[in-house]
Amino acid sequence: MASVNNIVSGKISTNSMNSASRFSLSPNRNISIDNITLLSQVPHNVTLSPNFTDFPTTIDSDHNNNSNNIPAHILKSVSSKSKNGAFLGLSVNQPSDRILNPVGRLLDRKFLSLFRFKTWWSTMWVGSNGSDLQMETQLILLQVPEINSYVAIIPLIEGDFRSAIHPGSDGQVVLCVESGSTKVKSKTFSSCAYFHAGANPFDVIRDAFSAIRVHLGTFRLLEEKKLPRIVDKFGWCSWDAFYLSVEPIGLWHGVKSLAENGFPPRFLIIDDGWQSINMDHENPFEDSKDLTTLGSQMLCRLYRFQENDKFVKYKAGVMSSPDHAPKFDQEMHDKMFQEMVAFAEKKRREGNCDISYSPKTIEYLKEEEEEEEGMERSRGGGLGDLVGDLKEKFPKLDDVYVWHALCGAWGGVRPGTIDGLDAKVTRAKLAAGLEKTMDDLAVDMIIQGGVGLVEPNQAADLYESMHSYLSHAGVTGVKVDVIHTLEYVSEDHGGRVRLAKAYYNGLNKSLEKNFGGSGLIASMEQCNDFFFLATKHISMARAGDDFWFEDPNGDPMGAYWLQGVHMIHCSYNSLWQGQFVQPDWDMFQSDHLCAEFHAGSRAICGGPVYVSDKVGRHDFNLLRKLVLPDGTILRCQHYALPTRDCLFENPLFDGKTLLKIWNLNKFVGVIGAFNCQGAGWYPEEHKCKAYPQCYKSMSGVVSADDVEWEQKDSTAIYRNAEQYAIFMHKSDNLVVKKPKEQINITLQPSSFEIFTISSVHRLNGRAQFAPIGLENMFNSGGAIESLKYGSKMGLDSVKIEVKGTGKFLAYSSEKPKEIAVNGGKVEFEWSTNGILRFHVPWICGQLAKVHISIN
Repeated sequence: MASVNNIVSGKISTNSMNSASRFSLSPNRNISIDNITLLSQVPHNVTLSPNFTDFPTTIDSDHNNNSNNIPAHILKSVSSKSKNGAFLGLSVNQPSDRILNPVGRLLDRKFLSLFRFKTWWSTMWVGSNGSDLQMETQLILLQVPEINSYVAIIPLIEGDFRSAIHPGSDGQVVLCVESGSTKVKSKTFSSCAYFHAGANPFDVIRDAFSAIRVHLGTFRLLEEKKLPRIVDKFGWCSWDAFYLSVEPIGLWHGVKSLAENGFPPRFLIIDDGWQSINMDHENPFEDSKDLTTLGSQMLCRLYRFQENDKFVKYKAGVMSSPDHAPKFDQEMHDKMFQEMVAFAEKKRREGNCDISYSPKTIEYLKEEEEEEEGMERSRGGGLGDLVGDLKEKFPKLDDVYVWHALCGAWGGVRPGTIDGLDAKVTRAKLAAGLEKTMDDLAVDMIIQGGVGLVEPNQAADLYESMHSYLSHAGVTGVKVDVIHTLEYVSEDHGGRVRLAKAYYNGLNKSLEKNFGGSGLIASMEQCNDFFFLATKHISMARAGDDFWFEDPNGDPMGAYWLQGVHMIHCSYNSLWQGQFVQPDWDMFQSDHLCAEFHAGSRAICGGPVYVSDKVGRHDFNLLRKLVLPDGTILRCQHYALPTRDCLFENPLFDGKTLLKIWNLNKFVGVIGAFNCQGAGWYPEEHKCKAYPQCYKSMSGVVSADDVEWEQKDSTAIYRNAEQYAIFMHKSDNLVVKKPKEQINITLQPSSFEIFTISSVHRLNGRAQFAPIGLENMFNSGGAIESLKYGSKMGLDSVKIEVKGTGKFLAYSSEKPKEIAVNGGKVEFEWSTNGILRFHVPWICGQLAKVHISIN
């Protein structure tokens, strides 16, 4: 084990890391951990290096060491656990841009894997044989019960190459090492995958990526970065209300609808549809006149950084006069959108033939309104005016984010339209490893139209120009989408790694300058290129594919099966994604058939809560369980992850497993149990599909032991409690259980239960106490901001600071003598089974100070 003295100038002394590795590659070609075989029949061109002694620990391939200052505690931890890791390498006879190399047979050993089922998105897969793996696997977690351990296998970036894992025949695990350009070839690799072992699966993954962070030096861990301020807040996204027809008046009424009903959005995301884009056959300096075909925006390119004409027409003060402010009709808007979809289908069936009728978007701002006498124009017009008016009218609206694609727009930048940027329409080619991913309209359209790619040496200029304009307009962040387009167009740019570095470095530089270093949500990003190369500053990213309120391809089970799939994406992807960024579970609609199902997961996911409700269509009773009157939320301290007993099971269609996710608040734990059965990945057809035979009630068990208390230093002490008070939100039931004592639960399809778990504290006398929190909130325990126990002159006391308002619930074995809230006595309810309740008022967002006295 390395001492602190062995860590010098940001490097690990190699003398401190020569302790014997737990991994070995035996003469008979088996890779083992503590003499337990993991991979057998390992080819002779594969190597295994037991520690860091042969590799740089702080300097990336660009020799850029200045921004990679690794905190001493990370270096110390990696050094002390070096014997738990090993790097895999390989060599081939002839240099190649894409090497498919077997690395051994995996037989009869349970694994959890994360693989790309689309270019942009990953999900989980379980099995027990190397041939069970899916293409483009990015992480494998092996169960090694012989030694009560787990092993992670993680493909890496090395030089200009990135790696992924593929299935092979007869149990073989195949490592794919590729550059993304036929002009970039190599034949020898020393660290194209990493192995790491440990007794706790969550520690294994965390420690593995800490070691990789030290090894690569190209990214920073989540713990090293600041989060966007939206993370603790409630917001609204425009997408499902308007889609591409988003415009200022609808946005105004959407924010107004929520704010005036007691749910002020603290952030607004203006999604796709605000940009100035057009197609190659249209006037290069005018907005596209035809966005009616499904996916037509994906053929469009950006021709200016300023907003499109729908937004340009907005002038300051348009909405300030109740008598003259334009109204918004969501039903009329939806009817128009349905006509557009029907028209698009007709065009598709008739081969895009010339059809005289074409539906138009509703004009809420007429040209004559622009020159209305006396209209205030204190800002510059357009987006700047809109953002300024929104923040003035709705002062709790702290942040406005706007959408854009990584390359500018879906189709990139239109050549010759933006001064100073050299863009070229580049042919898009699907990488061979993605050929068996799910059919995707976005992929089809991008390959059809290519990408207007700005020269990599101008990537920083692209983002600086775009983001400085937005920042000047009052925009405080961006949602960057369509991120993995880059790997389609890397042939002539040094390969995917080199191209990605140029774009991600430019993006991070602009983020730091224009949006405070954190105002960015990454989306369509779930590939290791992004996580290893883009996350020096980026600290939040989408955890799964979109919230689909219905299946766009037709759904034999209505809207239901997609909702469970979404939760599986988010919870399992967070196992590796959470090492780099805060997982964002995406928006949902509060009036959806499965809205409560989604709301329960968002409440304990650890990230922001935001909806994409249509204007005026909200379930306020449901939102009240998520959102406080000031638009903040009760956010968990960690990010939600599957419980240990779910890691190697299939909660989607094995017909037996409930999804259970755990998280931590400051003083209590939480378990969410969800019946997600009824759908999932179907390898034979390379798509997700319904499994109706699994869409039925499921049973399982929950205990306090399911909570991973040690994953936060501040909650580790709760592991040793003798008893826990457990509150079941949906069934409104409070019980006291020992740590491993199980609670049986049966859930109907697309239903859930939330368990708030609080350690029982024995006061100096005979009294026992455990706070639960606000029972009217899904994340009840998130309301507890501080907790202190005391005793004086035979009187025990509990002091709690509470965020929020509502009925506070606790377990108290003895009846309190009195309860005071903010210095004033309050009435309370107490029953002989220990259930204690009292009301906590709302005091303008300030913490309520509760003092409970017990004889």
